[in-house]
Order: sequence, then structure tokens, then C-alpha cells
Amino acid sequence: MSRALLVRSVGPGVTVQDLGREGFLAFGLSRGGAADCLAIAEGAVLLGQSGHLAALEMAGQGGRFEAEGDVRIALTGAPMRATIDGAAVQWNASHMLKAGQVISIGAVTEGTYGYLHVGGGIATMPVLGSRSTQLTAGIGSLVRAGARLPIGAEEHEGGATGLGLAVEDRFNGGRVRCVPSAQTGRFSAETRTRFEATEFVRDLRGNRQGVRLNHGSAPFTAEGQLSIPSEIIVPGDIQIIGDGTPYVLLPECQTMGGYPRIGTVVPDDLPIVAQADPGVTLTFEFVTVDDALHWHRRNRQTVDELRKGLQRLVRDPRDMRDLLSYQLIGGVTSGDDSDS
Repeated sequence: MSRALLVRSVGPGVTVQDLGREGFLAFGLSRGGAADCLAIAEGAVLLGQSGHLAALEMAGQGGRFEAEGDVRIALTGAPMRATIDGAAVQWNASHMLKAGQVISIGAVTEGTYGYLHVGGGIATMPVLGSRSTQLTAGIGSLVRAGARLPIGAEEHEGGATGLGLAVEDRFNGGRVRCVPSAQTGRFSAETRTRFEATEFVRDLRGNRQGVRLNHGSAPFTAEGQLSIPSEIIVPGDIQIIGDGTPYVLLPECQTMGGYPRIGTVVPDDLPIVAQADPGVTLTFEFVTVDDALHWHRRNRQTVDELRKGLQRLVRDPRDMRDLLSYQLIGGVTSGDDSDS
């Protein structure tokens, strides 16, 4: 019997996502794909499989999913409360979901996008070389209760579970690096300096297309901003919309725009923006393209080295060379109540 996840109930923003579609920008289709690509890589490491397989992206709320057949799973991205048949399970970890068992995933505890990965990947029908849902382009749809999500064949038989992965915090805002963009030079040096010095707060308004950032500063304006022709825009671009407020574009953004762009968030930091909860503070720092490329190459190596951070959730005594240094028994009392 083919394996699948049966959707018993589901939150309002759950979609199938992988790394997206490349090469279609000229045709008016942005890359799309997971809002947090690092979470996709982490899931691949936990399950020991390709980083191009599709997973479930859960925006703010998960759902209840029943295993049809034994399924290895991993949980990454924004932490959410999760249980298997009522027993709590660890986030940033891999687990076995036996046939008939149900994993229940609740609301995020921090961040925005959590991910449920399966061994073999979600095997929905590819469109233009990707399984990513892109609602703005009419590709795919939200996951609905009652759906049966097919699972692909495992790349390697006998894959492990019960592994955890330590990850850096990218769910509480912070510093975001950006490089100069097409219209950066239209903003005065004073405006660019003020932009770097401003603390922005993630607005309630935001989705997979982009997020609005509020601030208590004066509006950010560019020279001749009303005469800028529409041109190609990409995820990470920081548009300054009509009222002088920044809007950071995310993977499902449009492909053309006429608002001035003060900068572009480097790809390695875009998950920080995507994962920011409403009310979280973000600041920006301009860096050179050469520095951004250097960090990007180093970050790719870091992703490749993620597997070195894998740890067993329950240590096997055979792996504990210093076994005698552990207190394996504690709180022992005598069965004899008399004083000795």
C-alpha cells in the first residue's frame, strides 16, 4: 500500500512547499517556495534525504495528520506544540509515525512558519518542476481537512529517527543585512543612515508576498520616486511604499514593481524577516555585495555541515564511553523505615 498523510484537521495557512521554481521570472512567475528555506534544509538533514523534497509549511497553526503506513517525520522552523497520540514530541527533531498514529500540531510558540517533513517527501503532482503551492499564481491550493497527501519513496531504506538538531534563533527578529539595490542611490545619505538607525516593528499586515514594517521615524523618501518605471523585483527587495514605509518582499511576491527600493535583504537573512511575528523588532545594516557573497558561500558550507550537529534524543548507553560518570540511579531509599 502506498504511504500518505491523511489530513484530519488543519489550520488556515497550510501549504505544500519545496525550494520553489527557478527560471520563470521573465514569464511573470516568482520563485515561490518555502518562506524559510533553512527549515527545509534542516528537515532534510534530520531525515537524511535530499533538500529538494516537499514538506508542509504551516503558517501560525498546524493540524492533525494521520499516518497511512509507517512514516518518518521531522519538525523544523518556528516551534509549535506537537504530540503523537497525545504524547509530547520535541521540535527540531525526527520521529517515527507508525501506521494509524496521529501527529497533532498546534499554534506557534514563536516565529511564523513551522514545517512538517516526511521521509520521501510530499509527492503531490509537480507543476513547472516544483511541488510548491503558489496561491497568487493559481498553482496548487491550501491543504484542506479530508485530503490525502501522497508520500514519495524513501531515498534510503532504514533511515534513522530520534535525532535532534540544535539551530540558531531566527524567530525573534534582530539585525538583518541588506545590499544596495537599483534605487538606493536615490535616497540621500542622511536617509540611508536613518534607515539603518531605525528600529522597525513587524506589522500585522503580511503574508507570503511580503511584510510591512512600522516605525516611529519620518517617512523615507527617494528623489523622483513618483517617476520610477515598473521593473523586475525579487524576494528580499525592500520597497518604500507611498507613505514612506518599508515593505520587504517574500518568496511569493509579484515580479514587477515601481516603488523605490532602498536595498535588498541578503538571502541568508530573509528567513529572519519571514519568521518575524507581528510586533517583533527588526533593524537593517547595509553590507557590500562582496561581503554578502562571502557570507552566502560560508552559509552554504554551514548548511552542509548541519548534520554534524545531529544528536540522539535518547542517548544509547553503548555510545556513552564515560558511563560511570553518569548518575544512572538517584533518590534511592531503603525499604526499611527503621534508622540504622
